[in-house]
Amino acid sequence: MIKLITLRDPRMAQAFIDYMASRDIVINIMPEGEGQFALWLSDAQHQIEVESELKQFIANPNDAKYHAASWDMAETRKNVLSYSSPSLMTLVKAKAGPFTLIIMLVCLLVFGLSYLGMGNALFNMLHFPDRTSQEWQLWRWVTHALLHFSILHITFNLLWWWYLGGDIEKKLGSKKLIQLFIVSAALSGISQYWVEGANFGGLSGVVYACLGYLWVMNYRAPHLGLTIQKSLVVFMLVWLVLGFVQPFMAIANTAHLIGLVSGVLLAFVDTSKRKYQQG
Repeated sequence: MIKLITLRDPRMAQAFIDYMASRDIVINIMPEGEGQFALWLSDAQHQIEVESELKQFIANPNDAKYHAASWDMAETRKNVLSYSSPSLMTLVKAKAGPFTLIIMLVCLLVFGLSYLGMGNALFNMLHFPDRTSQEWQLWRWVTHALLHFSILHITFNLLWWWYLGGDIEKKLGSKKLIQLFIVSAALSGISQYWVEGANFGGLSGVVYACLGYLWVMNYRAPHLGLTIQKSLVVFMLVWLVLGFVQPFMAIANTAHLIGLVSGVLLAFVDTSKRKYQQG
């Protein structure tokens, strides 16, 4: 299922649902709390068509064709408002593409095996190269991002990776997120190693790269639909600064900073390409 939009008026939402149902496209409405309702598209193959129609609907919800559709569908509609709640996995998959989910699962697997007594072995296998003999073990330049050392650590990183990385993958495809992951993991890893050595791990450098990428794309290519709330950007930047001014916090600060910079730079490079420019 794909989340389309959140509305406050369920009757207004039902009008759009009925209009799309008249075109044999199924959309469900589900409550989200605080008087808001989300519209979910059941079949992804109709996403482009539905999003185009949704823009027209938002611009003119009182158009006669929507009222006509509601009237026509009233007799066949089984339930005026469907309030069934999606499963947790449905919600997770709605926001994340395959690569986002793969990285989440691998991180959870590595974390779980570490708690079963394989922590040292996994760290020795996946950490950033710290000796000349390891420099050509190329997987180490990115696999350090799969290591996490506490429940808080992995929870924080995976939630942001799902929220930020998932949005990038959904809008621009898996190849773009894979590129962002590899570039930011390598650059944040080498910078953190240069400052403190190889005793680090975690997805946070990549997470900050996703933040930086979305931040720039939101302003330079808004037509792509890659948006991010200013409050989230401020929160993450404040957290970044706190890591540098509070020495007792065991955080890979350099990895965060370089991850952010790498995401920003990649976004500037992408928005200079014709395929990312509007029109």
